[in-house]
Amino acid sequence: MKSKIFFILLAFSGLSYAQIINFPDANFKAKLLAANSNTNIASNNTQVNSNLSTLNPNGYCKIDVNDDGEIQITEALNIQFLNIYYSNITNLSGIEYFSNLKVLTCNNNPITNHNLTSLQNLIKLEISSNQASSLNLSGLSNLKYLSCVNSSLTNINLTGCISLEKLYCYNNQLTSLNVSNCINLKEIDCDNNQISSLDLSNLSNLNLLRSNSNLLTSINLDNCINLTIIGLLNNLLSELDVSDCHNLQQLFCTGNNLINLNVKNGSVINNSVFFNYSNNPNLTYICADENEISLINSLNNDYNINNCQVNSYCSFTPGGVFYTIQGDSKFDSNNNGCDNNDIIYPNFKCTITNGTITGSFITNSLGLFNLPVQAGTHTITPVLENPTYFTVQPNSFNVSFPTAVSPYNQDFCIVANGNHNDLEIVFLPINQARPGFDAIFKLIYKNKGNTIQSGTINLTFNDDVLDFVSSQYSISSQSTGNLNWTFTNLSPFESREINITFNLNSPTETPPLLSGNVLNYAASINGQTDEFPNDNNIVLNQTVVNSYDPNDKTCLEGTTITTNKIGEYVHYLIRFENNGTANAQNIVVKDIINLNKFDINSLIPISGSHNFETKISNTNNVEFIFQNINLPFDDANNDGYVSFKIKTNSNLIVGDTFSNSANIYFDYNFPIITNNYITTIQNTLGVHEIDNNNEIITYPNPVKDILSFKTSNRILKVEIYDTTGRILSSNSVHENKVDLSQLRSGNYILKVYTNKEIVRTKIVKD
Repeated sequence: MKSKIFFILLAFSGLSYAQIINFPDANFKAKLLAANSNTNIASNNTQVNSNLSTLNPNGYCKIDVNDDGEIQITEALNIQFLNIYYSNITNLSGIEYFSNLKVLTCNNNPITNHNLTSLQNLIKLEISSNQASSLNLSGLSNLKYLSCVNSSLTNINLTGCISLEKLYCYNNQLTSLNVSNCINLKEIDCDNNQISSLDLSNLSNLNLLRSNSNLLTSINLDNCINLTIIGLLNNLLSELDVSDCHNLQQLFCTGNNLINLNVKNGSVINNSVFFNYSNNPNLTYICADENEISLINSLNNDYNINNCQVNSYCSFTPGGVFYTIQGDSKFDSNNNGCDNNDIIYPNFKCTITNGTITGSFITNSLGLFNLPVQAGTHTITPVLENPTYFTVQPNSFNVSFPTAVSPYNQDFCIVANGNHNDLEIVFLPINQARPGFDAIFKLIYKNKGNTIQSGTINLTFNDDVLDFVSSQYSISSQSTGNLNWTFTNLSPFESREINITFNLNSPTETPPLLSGNVLNYAASINGQTDEFPNDNNIVLNQTVVNSYDPNDKTCLEGTTITTNKIGEYVHYLIRFENNGTANAQNIVVKDIINLNKFDINSLIPISGSHNFETKISNTNNVEFIFQNINLPFDDANNDGYVSFKIKTNSNLIVGDTFSNSANIYFDYNFPIITNNYITTIQNTLGVHEIDNNNEIITYPNPVKDILSFKTSNRILKVEIYDTTGRILSSNSVHENKVDLSQLRSGNYILKVYTNKEIVRTKIVKD
């Protein structure tokens, strides 16, 4: 009985394989029957090579091998290649039995009906110039090549086509194109359709995209790291972001509605032949790699795009593939190696070079740095303001990417070299001086040495026109025009701040304060004997104004300096205000330093309203980067500032001027350009530096400790010189007295700075 069943099943199976296929379309059947070794219709041995070209090693063959005028299933299963183009076929029913097909070409037929989902071995399909409105290829996991151009397609189903590499579907009526499963796609050409959006975000192998003359309003090219050619002409895009396209060589996006264009991707297109974004009249912002900005500005001129801002500030990492160097800087306060309990070294400056390009970076106030760099070998070297005070471990290091693992961590440990006392004080005007209004100041004092310091701070001001309102911290003593504070245990690299408020006289008070008047402030700090006393005092000359620009730049030394400031530090303050209608996420203050006037290597940030990092590139481009500042736009909270100091060049002479302005970038907007603050170097006589002619009486002389002054003018500070002209100290004056007890016995020259002049006088120290 079992044998009978077996033979019945075997016979049924044989009938199935010998079954004649029904072809409703006579032209289709006729084409199949016409196949022979002399026509290029069919082949039973087909290869598709890596570039998706077709090879038929054994040539072509008959399909109807038994010459019965019919096509059996067994005969269909033998075929791997089928070419039935230009055959006036309208219906492909029956093709489903050719399940071993690798290549099917059926171009230029009026086909309206086809079912190809059973062709699981299909690698290459050419079905162009047909009349079908939809094409269902779901589940064809081996399909690598599809051409369905010049047809009437409104829909293509590519679900499960995970091997697809090349897709050509231009000149159709597609309104959408879903290729999310086609993760191996390398080329897409969907020109001349009606597609409104494209999401290509997971196609990391894609290297060519043409989607010109569609209705695109959005396109997602995230992770398309291998795209080299992009064509998006004549669409409706308002934004285009190709920042992930690290290998991009050609970009064409002419004739859109672009407002924002992001081409910061690390792949520099330096030839306008391969980069065209003309006919985008509403374009207002282009984010680009630094070395593309010049070309883009030139193209903007060529394209008559006049209101477009170009910079690299859409992100603060380099375009393309980058690696990270990170670490921190700490002071080994107990000489046992740096650890988490040691003191932070804020605003730690380093140079970085890859052998070709050299720049600098300065850590934030927490001493942290996070540097994005591109492939190559990078050398990082610390730069100290006072290198004799400290040693740094390591004193330099190299890191090579991609050999090294990213992020690469390297901390700096700063160790004291002997004992060095060095304090610094700065006095910043946080807002403008306006008659009748409050003026807010920030007094910043810092320990630049390597010993813990305690001492006193003094601030003198013109009490006739200024009323002291408040101090953030309690004052230790107060007298007319004088405020004093004490401080204790100021650690190395530690900075502290005191916020101070004064109220200014109005024009109707006595004496009146008017626009154009100059207010003089002098701040000083005293601790242990200081190795660099010049920065223990600072004088602020603040001009009174009636109205002001909230985005401005000020030299704290004022519009004139004397020759003794040549080669010394001057201080700048840049203020900014968000006058927009939304919070500013990122702000960059960019300052181009004139190398003929300033020593760029001496630049040191002092303070900022918010956390920031400093970058110096292209020799003299300084950027103070407030990343994620999220500055509000309400009037009570929309202000910020950054301050820095920099040395003037030592070759400047009397009559020279130096000036400085800054560009302030609020997110993607055009920069706000500050005023250009000009300072002139005057001969000391230009500020009435005179020998003492009884304008100031000094007593006692000779002096043992306390020297007193009698004058009708307000004394700002006193500088002490030896007889060779070498400055020994710069001292504050409290109640017209100065302590000289630390001077050795001998003859000295004093320069007494008043609100009107500088007076030279001689004294003898017992």
